[in-house]
Amino acid sequence: MLRSKDGNLKVNWSVVLGQSVAILALAAVLSFAVNHFRKERLPLVGDWSPKTELNALKTSEDAVISIEEARALFLTGGAIFLDARSPEDFQAGHIQGALNLPAQNFDEFFPVVLPEITPDSLIITYCDGENCELSKDLAFALSAKGYSHVRVLVNGWSSWRDANLPVELGR
Repeated sequence: MLRSKDGNLKVNWSVVLGQSVAILALAAVLSFAVNHFRKERLPLVGDWSPKTELNALKTSEDAVISIEEARALFLTGGAIFLDARSPEDFQAGHIQGALNLPAQNFDEFFPVVLPEITPDSLIITYCDGENCELSKDLAFALSAKGYSHVRVLVNGWSSWRDANLPVELGR
């Protein structure tokens, strides 16, 4: 800081800005150096696609299922479809024959929805929207309960309707 001719303090903003930039640069260099020498380095760039995130599921199949595979399993009755959306969204429309197991109320709905479904059943979870996390959350919750054949139909409800596959309203 400097004193002006009248005795008041003046801030030299260029010095303050320069020091701030220097501190930030030093912090960045130190953080990269620490990460470089860590035993388990943190990745600098990540793949946050649903497929990559779902690799952590304890499942024997690829966790993400295509609309074509889901259609084939629907037509043969080879899978149970679980809608991870709210009961209101489910009632407004869902995949024909699907059950509603809202991911946000999993503990409440699980005992009601899944008593007859064995852990070795093939289950397909879905919700709506490219960025919808509910189907993924439901898949992880089911996996934690011992369901080993859980797959996720990403953007399931929209994809299903766009493919003109059977839907129903209500419960």
